[in-house]
Amino acid sequence: MDSDTKWIDIEGADGTFQAYQALPRGGKGPGIVLIQEIFGVNAHIRSVAEQFAADGYVVLAPDLFWRQGAHIELTYDEADWKKAVALKGASDNGKAVADVAATIEALRGLDGVQKVASVGFCWGGLLSYLAAAAGNVDAAVAYYGGGIQNQLDKADDVKVPLLLHFGGKDSHIPNDAVKSIAERFGERDNVEIHVYPEAEHGFNCSHRGSYHQRSAAEARGNTLLFLSENL
Repeated sequence: MDSDTKWIDIEGADGTFQAYQALPRGGKGPGIVLIQEIFGVNAHIRSVAEQFAADGYVVLAPDLFWRQGAHIELTYDEADWKKAVALKGASDNGKAVADVAATIEALRGLDGVQKVASVGFCWGGLLSYLAAAAGNVDAAVAYYGGGIQNQLDKADDVKVPLLLHFGGKDSHIPNDAVKSIAERFGERDNVEIHVYPEAEHGFNCSHRGSYHQRSAAEARGNTLLFLSENL
């Protein structure tokens, strides 16, 4: 990838943590806070950060498991799945939202960054939605955001453009959940929902068995168009 990468410190509400930074050619552009799955800022998330940087964005991916240990990164085998679920269970969504907010603030403080979007995957998708509801970002993208259907009391708080991606064969997010989200947002012109009929949970991740190339390509195209229109 044609990007410059390193870990940087972020001052949070209850301590200092790190975020993986990926800069585009020239070092300047709109900002993206890239929000991890439950597997940490692992090779997949870092590669996505570098991909967005190559597309011209300044990217920060915060290490949201820092309270349990810095730079925890897991694979997608059975043993690491169990570790990931345990880490997520021990995490506080409120503190994670605060960490995302601190990362957004850090992004806005970088030279040349004017607008910032959140892009999150799985747990990160939920956090991206919550960042939109909190008004912390200028736009938000959520890939297979687990639990959004349980946070629809915040739907009216979402004033910024929001893009949601779901898999039609997602074994973790039932079709009824996606339907309830679509019904709640109705015809809101700031919310765009895409369902990829053949896609399972995690369809964007080429490191997982559930990777679905066609759906990932379509979602990437939809995301880049959305970001270009709103940042």
